[in-house]
Amino acid sequence: MYETLSLYIDGQFIGAEGRKTQPVTNPADDSVLADLPHASREDLDRALAAAQRAFVEWKRMSPLERSAILRKAAGLLRERADSIARNIVLDMGKPLAEAKAEVMSCAEHAEWNAEEGRRIYGRVIPPRNDQVRQMVVREPVGVCAAFTPWNFPASQAIRKIAAALASGCTIILKGPEDSPSACVALARAFHDAGLPPGVLNLVWGVPPEVSKYLIESPIVRKISFTGSVPVGRQLAAMAAQHMKRSTMELGGHSPVIVFEDADVERAADLLQSFKFRNAGQVCVSPNRFYVHEKIFDRFLARFIEKTREMKVGSGLEEGVRMGPLAHERRVPQMEAFIEDASVRGASIELGGKRISERGQFFAPTIITDVPDDSLVMTTEPFGPIAPFARFKDTEEVLRRANALPYGLASYVFTTSLKNAHAASMGLEAGNVNINHFGMALAETPFGGVKDSGWGSEGGTETFDGYLNTKFITQLN
Repeated sequence: MYETLSLYIDGQFIGAEGRKTQPVTNPADDSVLADLPHASREDLDRALAAAQRAFVEWKRMSPLERSAILRKAAGLLRERADSIARNIVLDMGKPLAEAKAEVMSCAEHAEWNAEEGRRIYGRVIPPRNDQVRQMVVREPVGVCAAFTPWNFPASQAIRKIAAALASGCTIILKGPEDSPSACVALARAFHDAGLPPGVLNLVWGVPPEVSKYLIESPIVRKISFTGSVPVGRQLAAMAAQHMKRSTMELGGHSPVIVFEDADVERAADLLQSFKFRNAGQVCVSPNRFYVHEKIFDRFLARFIEKTREMKVGSGLEEGVRMGPLAHERRVPQMEAFIEDASVRGASIELGGKRISERGQFFAPTIITDVPDDSLVMTTEPFGPIAPFARFKDTEEVLRRANALPYGLASYVFTTSLKNAHAASMGLEAGNVNINHFGMALAETPFGGVKDSGWGSEGGTETFDGYLNTKFITQLN
């Protein structure tokens, strides 16, 4: 059975009950799964008041007690992983194996924050006067508002929830209305783990209306957003206007550099698998493939071979490696990328069109000889399109890779320490992956530079956004 959708406010799950609702559909067959209730203005006020009241006690609770609740929630997520993952497939579309891996990563994030939250330390600073005592303490910032995207509905939400709770903050989460089941499941896990009422609240609604209301509330002291650059700019400006700190993980357009000395077959296999993960709807998806001209044909042949073998279909079908796009609007956007590239002289090597009249399926697509000023090379496609271009030398490819205003993730394949060092130092990105994909783990920081945002989620750096620094100086 699909998740029973609801709001979660002050420890209570609240259904439609006369509220405005919106249908949630399955992108594989366009069927309606359920109706999602929107929060009224009164619901938002209740969530704000509950989070403010709960903060007084939650921030004083022993880190050991907070840790125990987070660890219990992690255990419940592991126990319920199969059903949560199935519902993610139904409302978001990704293959079941990917959905289950996402849920299991949520448990890891909850556990890591549970343990690291016990080690949020201050420090003592030696004074200039022996009659003075100087201390630095870290204190939770207060009530947080978080806004999370539809492509990883569980893992993006848990990053914000776990960090806020472990640091002693309370949180109001507005999850993705298109794929809401995972956030409701997270709320159930924390509720059943014994989280006090008001510490976590979950609301839904028209995104700009809810975000504006929460950000402008004097109760909210910190904003965390994962999503597009245009929306991130608007929310960051709104937060700044009210002097509220923010963490922004925004869009990217990840470059891939495959040097002449790379292990070609291994690189092609890894990149092909990662490119079409979640149908390319990943903020760190490899998007701009720069392959050295001497190995270009060999790399491309292997990449095409692996893509032809990939089964596309409903995420619940056996052997499916790529599901549908998440929304009806995504297919025309993919078609626009292909049309622009074709007009500019690119060659479509594989795919390039819708592959089913039912559902939002678009073929895994490979295009070559794509000009650097084409739409697909300058705008994040967020879909299953892999554009390939050739390069000659390191200086040239780094200049092209850094030409855009984005800087979230990047990928390098080489067996040369010289090339690896040059690329890792030269790439303007918050994440540089060399010869593998090793980012977005619970214990490692994740964030972008330039238009891709600021702040980090994951690693000890995640707490910087949820803690105030207080200096205390006392003369004896």
